[in-house]
Amino acid sequence: MEISVVRNRLNRAIEVARERAQQRRQRSAAAERAYEKFLKDVATPVTRLVANSLKVENYLFTVFTPSGGLRLASDRGRDDYVEFALDTSTDPPQVIGRISRSRGSRTLDEERPIKPGAEVDDVSEDDVLTFLLDVLQPWLER
Repeated sequence: MEISVVRNRLNRAIEVARERAQQRRQRSAAAERAYEKFLKDVATPVTRLVANSLKVENYLFTVFTPSGGLRLASDRGRDDYVEFALDTSTDPPQVIGRISRSRGSRTLDEERPIKPGAEVDDVSEDDVLTFLLDVLQPWLER
């Protein structure tokens, strides 16, 4: 095989890789903007409604809104929470939930998408509510 063939194919591969990386950066930036809007307009209102409804039923949870995130934490345990995050390592980037639950001296951590395979703009209030009701089951069993 001649060096010119190798170099041409290598140059094309480098070009394709650079284009793919640029597109991924653009998708990630757009997803970050959509995620901020999602937190403000969709996830935070639904999570606050769930927290208020839980308090009425004597399940004490507090909503925290740190910069770029949202957390629903149990008032009973410092390691018991559900939080929303943006996973830009997937294509397309998607909203995930991080669940941390303590059982005795152990802490169980889990990550799962709010709506698997969906882009940030496609996650609805109903998707957030369904996710929260599902992951809150262990705390509701008491």
